[in-house]
Amino acid sequence: MSLEKSKLLYEKARTLLPGGVSSPVRAIKPYPFYTASASGSKITDVDGNEYIDYCMAYGPKILGHAHPRIRQAIVEQLDKGWLYGTPTDLEVTLADKIVSLYPDIDMLRFVTTGTEATMSALRAARGFTGKNKFIKIEGGFHGAHEAVLVKAGSGATTHGKPDSLGIPEDFTRNTLQVPYNDIEAMTTSIESNKDDMAAVIIEPVMGNIGPILPEGDYLKDVRKVTEENDVVLIFDEVITGFRLAMGGAQEYFGVTPDMTTLGKIVGGGMPIGVFGGKREIIEMISPSGGVYQAGTFSGSPASVAAGITVLDVLEKENVHRTLNATGDAVRARLSDIVSDMGLGYNVSGIASMFKIFFGDAPSNYNEALKCDKEGYFEFFHRMLKSGVFLPPSQFETNFISTAHSESDLDRTYEAYEANLKGV
Repeated sequence: MSLEKSKLLYEKARTLLPGGVSSPVRAIKPYPFYTASASGSKITDVDGNEYIDYCMAYGPKILGHAHPRIRQAIVEQLDKGWLYGTPTDLEVTLADKIVSLYPDIDMLRFVTTGTEATMSALRAARGFTGKNKFIKIEGGFHGAHEAVLVKAGSGATTHGKPDSLGIPEDFTRNTLQVPYNDIEAMTTSIESNKDDMAAVIIEPVMGNIGPILPEGDYLKDVRKVTEENDVVLIFDEVITGFRLAMGGAQEYFGVTPDMTTLGKIVGGGMPIGVFGGKREIIEMISPSGGVYQAGTFSGSPASVAAGITVLDVLEKENVHRTLNATGDAVRARLSDIVSDMGLGYNVSGIASMFKIFFGDAPSNYNEALKCDKEGYFEFFHRMLKSGVFLPPSQFETNFISTAHSESDLDRTYEAYEANLKGV
């Protein structure tokens, strides 16, 4: 497999872009491959190598790359114009659809990214409650804004320190952390800071260290303790929204938060973010309330048109029933492979998400850190040479799309069997 063109591009990119990339996760050592095109379940690099893709742009491509109906919707909108600076009927259509699917969402605001959605949701929760502190889960990723870029691993009631240069500690002094799947730590942190606790923000399924699933009644218990203490519960469903079910993780697990953030799938692969929730909270957003939020590209017509189309396909074709069953089959097959090899690894996942942990199955961030990160990265490169593109980190989720065929899956199983043996 030649990657000479990618190597040359990377050498030039390093002189123009920090680390040679536009997002850190793409900085694959010794250098990334550069994509030329993608279609269905496949992605092709500039050297002509084709890969079965389980990264799927880190989640948005539930229908695969370059889906014809989404492409048609985007092209038709481009013919009409792609940015107006005015409201459109498309916004009303997509908002109405989302409201009908998510019980906690009475109103919503379109933004451009998942980062913007979580940042704005926290601002709205603070504005609504008049309080300052919020809890995030250790290892939880809610974008790259100041308040949530906090090192994982601090105790249940300790203040986090910034996980990036350039962020004063004052920006995170109201950010508290607790371990995932630890309701006692959550309860203690809330009750110890009740007078100034505005919100809890949580990925219902931890996506950026996993996937790691909620154990037992954990999510229901989180809902209960936040309700009892008048704390706004925010489900960050940027990954799980429309991935687990049409109504996301909250439909899947039967737990209704106060607010929800969405992204990825809801834009059909175009840039978009959404934050929404109870009417009394979202009405706090400007211009109807005193919580300011604005954006030139919010509700971008091409993104919204793509979003309307992807939700229409998901619902009318009853995609989740078939896709989730495929996910079950993939996890079962990989579990058999790992078991037969006696490697002591574990398969995790839910719906159309899956991952092999190179170690014990974790229930939180600190346990995930004990996995063999270096061993996984070596395995990633062997899989890449076999024509299978997985996320290049032990702590990112693999995604299945409707475009993955039985032939793709069979080739993938063969690659897993061959390349796990090299560990």
